[in-house]
Amino acid sequence: MDGTGAQGTSGDGSHPHHVHHPLAVIVVDHGSRRDEANESLEVFVRASADRLPYQIVEPAHMELAEPSIGTAFDRCVAAGAACVVVAPYFLGPGSHWDRDIPDLTAEAAARHPGIRWLVTAPLGPHPLLMDIVDRRVSHCLDHVAGTAGPCSACAGSGRCVLR
Repeated sequence: MDGTGAQGTSGDGSHPHHVHHPLAVIVVDHGSRRDEANESLEVFVRASADRLPYQIVEPAHMELAEPSIGTAFDRCVAAGAACVVVAPYFLGPGSHWDRDIPDLTAEAAARHPGIRWLVTAPLGPHPLLMDIVDRRVSHCLDHVAGTAGPCSACAGSGRCVLR
């Protein structure tokens, strides 16, 4: 158990039943001035939400675009969340993880007394990320060899070309 009173996953990936329910997860990226970049996270989170064992899952952008962390937090509480976990969609720690995301989350939580919250570690350096790197490299090499189609990130972009 951490300082929030919530518990995370155990080493085998199972989730304890005594976490503050309902539990909401906000997946937050940096945010961009490019609408298509922001939409990419929003589509990813909405398409993946049913793969997660949480009742409420919302996308958010730390800055530059809506939904903001505050907007997503408000949506989570409106949907009945008793605990909100903010998961940075960042590869490594830095000032956004150390300061900005916790500060924005605390500001949002201040509007909702009694709602617990937690900011998780960023995605990296998690060992499974190297598996993702390997899969992406392998697929792109297969694509330029003509044995695989383009991935969803490169489809129609003309970017996956061996030069």
